[in-house]
Formats: sequence, C-alpha cells, structure tokens
Amino acid sequence: MVMKKVLLAFSGGLDTSYCAIYLSQELGLEVYAALVDTGGFSAEEIQEIERRAYALGVKQFTHLDEKESYYKSCIKYMIFGNVLKNNTYPLSVSAERVTQALSIANFAKSIGADYVAHGSTGAGNDQVRFDMVFQAIIPDVEIITPIRDMKLSREEEIEYLRKHGVEMDFTKAQYSINKGIWGTSVGGKETLTSHLPLPESAYPTQLTKQEVERVTIVFKNGEPVGLNDEVFESPVQVIQRLQEIAGPFAIGRDIHVGDTIIGIKGRVGFEAAAPMVIIKAHHTLEKHTLTKWQLYWKDQLATWYGNWLHEGQLLDPTMRDIEAFLESTQQTVTGKVHVLLAPYRFQVEGIESEHDLMSDKFGSYGEMNRAWTADDVKGFTKIFGNQTKLYHNVNNTTEAWASKK
Repeated sequence: MVMKKVLLAFSGGLDTSYCAIYLSQELGLEVYAALVDTGGFSAEEIQEIERRAYALGVKQFTHLDEKESYYKSCIKYMIFGNVLKNNTYPLSVSAERVTQALSIANFAKSIGADYVAHGSTGAGNDQVRFDMVFQAIIPDVEIITPIRDMKLSREEEIEYLRKHGVEMDFTKAQYSINKGIWGTSVGGKETLTSHLPLPESAYPTQLTKQEVERVTIVFKNGEPVGLNDEVFESPVQVIQRLQEIAGPFAIGRDIHVGDTIIGIKGRVGFEAAAPMVIIKAHHTLEKHTLTKWQLYWKDQLATWYGNWLHEGQLLDPTMRDIEAFLESTQQTVTGKVHVLLAPYRFQVEGIESEHDLMSDKFGSYGEMNRAWTADDVKGFTKIFGNQTKLYHNVNNTTEAWASKK
C-alpha cells in the first residue's frame, strides 16, 4: 500500500515538531518537511532544524531559500510604496508569511503531495494567510492543522512529544522572536498590554555602536542597488549589509498597534534597522524626483496595498494593478541618499540625483525665480483663485467667514 504524502511547513519549534509526529504516527502519512527561508536563519540553525526533522521521523527535509523571491514579489513594492502600516510597521512578518505559504504550495505541487499541513493556532493571522494561499494555488490538496483543530495547549503538546520519546528544550522563551530579512518581530508579556514598553533586553540586536557613522544608499529606479562605494548583485545583499551596519545602533525599533485579520487589536514590538532606513531614504529621494500628484496617489494606493498585503491578499489581481502603477512611478527615482546613523536614531541628510526637481535652473524657493515674471504670477493667482472668489460672492459668505475670526 502506497502511503499518502503530506508536506509540513516546518520551523523546528514546538508546534511543527508536534505536527511531524502526529501526522506520521496518528494519521499514517509520509511526512515531507520544508523550511522556507526568508532571511531569518543562519547556516548553523538550518543544519540543526534539519537534524531535528529527521530525528522526528520525517521522510524528507528540504530547505527552500526564498529570499530573492520574497524581495521580488513583496519587498520591492513595499519600498516603492514606502509601506509602513499605520505609519509605523514595515510589515516585517506579515508579508513574509505570504511568501512562505506560496513556497510551500508550489513545493507541494512539485512532490505531488496529497495533503499540506501547518502548525498555526486558531488565534492569529498566520492561519488565514496560509489557508488562503493554499486554497488558491493547491485547491485540491487538503489542509491539515492539528494544533488549531484540536485546540491544543502548549502543555498537551509537550506531554505528547515526551510520550513519543522526543526530548528537546521545552522551556518557553520569555519573548517570541520572528526574524526575517525585512525585520524582526518581538512579542512578550508587555505587548499583551496597552501601556507597557518592551525592555531593552527584549530586542535581539543590542546597542553596541556609539560613534556616529554616515552611509550612502544608491537607488536605481527605486531599488537599492549599492551602499557607499559598493554595488551589489542583488538588493537583498544591500539590505543584509545595511542591517549589519545599522543594526548595532539599535535603530528601527518601535511598537506597532493594529487590527488583525480576525478583527481584534494586536500589539507587537519590532526592530527593523535596514527596512526603516531604506524606506525613509527612498521616500526622501522621491520627494525630490516625483511630482506632487505622483506622490499623492502613491500614498493612497500604497496604504491600501500594504493593508491588503498584511491580510494575506497578495494574490488579489488588484495587487498586480497597483504594482504596475508603483513600478511606473519609479522611472526617475535614481540617485544617492546620504544618511547619518547614531545610537537609537538616524537622519536622512540629503540626496544627489540628476532627476532632482529642485534644480536651480528654474528658481530657488523663497529666493529667486528664473522661469516666470511678476505679471505671470499675478495672472496665475487671479485665475487660480477665481472659483473660490465666485462662490463667496454669489453666496454672500465672505462677511460670515470674517465674523468667525
């Protein structure tokens, strides 16, 4: 009898370790485990996760390196849109989960999996993100979620694993850390409240740099392609290198408060030095190189894009339409951005670009003009304010307005 295959999205933690045993021992399935790497693992950590997977009895373990695809499908557009959810959070984990779900779905097809499984509980956003992608990409593959379906407690999972001879460090970390190339989330007892800040010790990257440094980020058509005097093969390498430089200044830290997909409020801390510096640097370059209406409509569409991405809706065709608009706006977003890095803060100091619309060929704000005359301005002002003048005169509202003062 041929055993049916199940592909398990595997992280090596308590939940997915439980799933690995349960799927094989209780359901009699041949378990294939896949770790989707979006920039949160060292080579040593991947080796340890692989060792653990085989110790749990999986048939095959696969490491899926998706850093480049994560950048191309999500991060690039989050940079183009300067996406910060609620003006705070660079979607460090939420966008990452969609990429991971897509990778698992595509790998499930390649191995002919009968089932796909993940270790999400029934209380968070990730269950929705994974399920929606699976339903769209592999609709004929059944989804198995043991932790969610059986409403298992941590203690029940530990007892089950011990019963099956699995010994691992079951000590619950004080803080839940999710690390990826676009930032690291930090959850703990403080983030379950509305008033307590995370302590300094909760952040994985501690302050180790005190002396001010300056970096120059090079953008080409909106994408980060270089750092200081070095040009990289991929923007992913720029992000990683900038994180190495900026992270030890303990910058890019904050606490995000937002609405979850399932309707409740959530609060999470994060550190994202490279993402925050890149987004602010890119936005500054755009303010120099784009028109005011390009900037306005980018803000409107990017806010919607970020919210929909957060809710796992990357596959909505509307997202392709917005991406096409964002891509179009980046044709002139090329140049260098100079950034000062200091403990707990950074400052965008200035830009250099051949597309800079502050060109003094046409005038200097508040100083001198070279492209119009005084009479030009008088005529423009009269026409520009004409409709407002007509409204107040026809409706006799000028006196009423003056009385309010």
